[in-house]
Amino acid sequence: MVIALTVGGEAAACDGSGMELDPRGPRFAAALTTVVLVVVLATGWGWLALAQAVVFASTAADPRLGPYALLYRSLIAPRLGPTAEREDAAPVRFAQLVGFVFLAVATIGYFSGVTAIGVVFAAFGLLAAFLNAAFGLCLGCEAYLAGRRLTARRAV
Repeated sequence: MVIALTVGGEAAACDGSGMELDPRGPRFAAALTTVVLVVVLATGWGWLALAQAVVFASTAADPRLGPYALLYRSLIAPRLGPTAEREDAAPVRFAQLVGFVFLAVATIGYFSGVTAIGVVFAAFGLLAAFLNAAFGLCLGCEAYLAGRRLTARRAV
C-alpha cells in the first residue's frame, strides 16, 4: 500500500502497514521527551535516560501504543477537535528507532561512567525532540524520507 504524506512541507510516498497517525500526537510526545531530556542533562540520571530509551523502543514498535501516545489519546486528544490531517506512521517509527539508538548510547555512557558520551547523545536527542515539538521538524522523519528518495532513484 502506498500512502501520500507531507513531512516538512514536502510530499513523499511511503509504503507500510497503512497505519496513520494524528500528527499532533508525535509533537506532544516530542514535547514530553524534551522535558525528560532536559532533566536527564540537568541531573545526569542514567536511569531516566534508560526509561526514555524504553519509551522510544516501545513507540518504534507501534506508535499508537507508546506511553506518550496513550497519554495524548486519553488526556489531550479528547479536548481537541478531530484532525483532518493524518500522516503515515513509517517515518515516525524510524524516528523513534533513531531516538532509541541515541538514548541507548547515552544510557551506556551514564552507566559506564563516561558521562561525556551520555551528555552528548542525550543532547542530540534533546535537539531533535525540541525541533519537533517547537517547529514540527522531525529530523528522523526527514532522514527516513531522504532515504526513501535515494532508494527510489537507485531502483529506476
